[in-house]
Amino acid sequence: MDKVDHVKAKKYNKWIIVLSIIIPVVVAILSRVKLQDLGYDVQPLTFLPPIYATINGFTALLLILAFMAIKKKNIVLHENLMTTSVWTSVIFLIMYVAYHMTSDSTQFGGEGAIKYIYYFILITHIVLSIVIIPFVLITYVRGITNDIERHRKIARITFPMWLYVAVTGVVVYLMISPYYI
Repeated sequence: MDKVDHVKAKKYNKWIIVLSIIIPVVVAILSRVKLQDLGYDVQPLTFLPPIYATINGFTALLLILAFMAIKKKNIVLHENLMTTSVWTSVIFLIMYVAYHMTSDSTQFGGEGAIKYIYYFILITHIVLSIVIIPFVLITYVRGITNDIERHRKIARITFPMWLYVAVTGVVVYLMISPYYI
């Protein structure tokens, strides 16, 4: 078994801290900036929500396949699927921000119990999408630096949280899509 690359891990740890703070802050700020209000002549990117919801679904599928791959001891496939999952999440984030920088937020129009269900799913999705960032980064770095024991321990926490965020991203889209203008 290869040794843990502590030098590489230490270098990445600084980036984990920085990215775990910067990503949610930048997303929150940019999601409230409207390019049209800044004088840019851009059309609303209203076609993006079904695309980024599909990417969320694809990420969920990749996570499940990666879990199955590691259970079958197919490490190379697991690594490739996890790297792809990270990149699909990055692509989702870029599209999400682009949509919100060009389009007004859609209000949920459901009434009664479904409204409370929607907001519960939405709020837990948003909170965990912020919380998951350092977990994903730490888990990924422990994997690529060959810190396998610690990688396994945190992956047991990261996997269900990340899967929840990916799946609820699709659910939120499906629940709000009838209310898009």
